[in-house]
Amino acid sequence: MKLLAADIGNTNVTIGLFEDDRLARSWRAVTRANATTDEVAATLTGLLSLDAHRLDELDAVALASVVPPLTETWQRLATQRVGVEPTIVDAATLAGTLEIRIDRPSEAGADRLANALAARVEFGGPAIVIDLGTSTNFDLVDADGAYIGGAIAPGMGLSLEALVGRASKLPRIELRRPPSAIGTNTVHAMQSGAVLGYIGLVSGLLTALRGELVERSPDDAHLTVIATGGNTHQPWLGEVPGIDAVEPDLTLRGIRYAWQAVRDREHTASRADR
Repeated sequence: MKLLAADIGNTNVTIGLFEDDRLARSWRAVTRANATTDEVAATLTGLLSLDAHRLDELDAVALASVVPPLTETWQRLATQRVGVEPTIVDAATLAGTLEIRIDRPSEAGADRLANALAARVEFGGPAIVIDLGTSTNFDLVDADGAYIGGAIAPGMGLSLEALVGRASKLPRIELRRPPSAIGTNTVHAMQSGAVLGYIGLVSGLLTALRGELVERSPDDAHLTVIATGGNTHQPWLGEVPGIDAVEPDLTLRGIRYAWQAVRDREHTASRADR
């Protein structure tokens, strides 16, 4: 069974090819919200061919998207080019698989739900997933394995773009740790604010969320913190205290778990109708 899982984000589309339950390969492409079905098909065909795979080999497609125009585009691609109806990860799809204890479950981002599901399956609850992408999302799973919400903050790159875009005399800089927190030139001062300030943001939010989640958990519960997303390769991540695991492909695995749950329900319903 070959499953194509796609995490369609605002900056990048992350694509994973699963052979049964194993992630065989993954690729990343720049998100273009106005891309046509043919353009997405061409991009996907090219990425698959890098590792000698083809669209006509796929048995199933599953999507977690926060870009509505691309959701429809990828749905058409799956039906027209692959010949399958894709599984769309959302609150409705996960009904009966992941309990969603937030005010309006339908508003929860598909990537956040996929992260919560993967964290519950692989680590159990309570758990906190830090997804480092365009935004930095903190997704919490309680001791019962339910998704209970979290926090959303601007990502490091987004914050820097806003600063440079609004301050005409500030240059574009490389996002790296400065020699010291006290910047003695403009570049180092900006790196101090962007990188060290971001470490402080992530650490501070993690401390606050951890404290509240611990209060809601049994005394003997072990809380796990998992980092995922496109920025997990950044060296500064090691300076954030309390991260237990770094899993760059967690969201893709969560999409696969959601697809598997839908597939199992369909098989159960099919047997019941016989």
